[in-house]
Amino acid sequence: MDRRGFLRAGALLGSIGLTGCLGVFETQSAWRDPPLVEDRPDAVYVPASSEEMGSYGTTEAGEYTVALTYTFPHRFWTITGAETNMVDIGDEDSLHLMTSVWETESKTVVPADIRLSVEGEGERPYSGQLWPMLSQRMGFHYGDNLAIEEGEYTATLRINPADARGVGDLAGRFEEPRTAEIDFEFVPDDVYDLDFTLVEESRRGERGALPLMEHADRPQSTVPPGEEFPGEIVGTGESGDAAFVVARLEAERFGGEYLAVSPWTPHNRVMLPLMSLSTRIERAGETVFEDALAGMLDPELGFHYGTQVAIEEGDDLRIEVGSVPQIARHDGYETAFLEMPAIELSY
Repeated sequence: MDRRGFLRAGALLGSIGLTGCLGVFETQSAWRDPPLVEDRPDAVYVPASSEEMGSYGTTEAGEYTVALTYTFPHRFWTITGAETNMVDIGDEDSLHLMTSVWETESKTVVPADIRLSVEGEGERPYSGQLWPMLSQRMGFHYGDNLAIEEGEYTATLRINPADARGVGDLAGRFEEPRTAEIDFEFVPDDVYDLDFTLVEESRRGERGALPLMEHADRPQSTVPPGEEFPGEIVGTGESGDAAFVVARLEAERFGGEYLAVSPWTPHNRVMLPLMSLSTRIERAGETVFEDALAGMLDPELGFHYGTQVAIEEGDDLRIEVGSVPQIARHDGYETAFLEMPAIELSY
């Protein structure tokens, strides 16, 4: 694999309206001070710019495959509770380093706390916990801005036990920490040569999203669309601009009857882990079940929240959001998924 190979999706971007790519000096100025949409809706919106991504390669660590990628330094927003805090681009930031993790055989994207250490030429310019992040072009990933000099480095990624429990063929597979190492060479021109593109002003701030990049070497962090979601669909809903599908399944891997709740971003169907969800089921006016939903990983459903429970025709279901997704967001996601009222369905 070409470790500096670029992941391009120019043809897809043509459909959302772009002003074209910039020259080298214009590009550096643009990503150092990127435009921010002024009148942003409390929802997912089309941001003002888009950029290309490069790859430093992949490696395997136990049951995981790990990819290391990069792009321009990024502005992003961290989340504490339901409050956002903007992290601007630092003067010395030289790239935005990202990693994605998936279970090798099933290609199921796994949310797991990841600690990164970067070492090179006797120095350690970065050591810390990577942010779980949402990006319209890159989907769910872990990343941070780094300030490093040109040179050769080793990225050591410690993957802690997953923030979800595997079922079926994935049962028990994400309970041990793993360590992955990827060597890379940071060449500033590799970052500067990436395409940086401005979205047409008439599209900026519209409810919508840029398309996800297509990756030949790794799976997307998406979940099945509602019409293809496995099981019997109990209902669908929306909360805080996140789409929800609720399904009833009965399978041995779930231990019998099972209720699955799958939230995702609108437009691109990117999974939304790191939430706190619970459900209450009422039957003939009485509460027959009330409990938290656990984060789960299934080869068919992907990441979702679920619990083992039997529901009957006529039951009323209420899905409560205890905490919104504790995921840092790039432009276009920072105003969504912050106020998430309960969803009520009847079976």
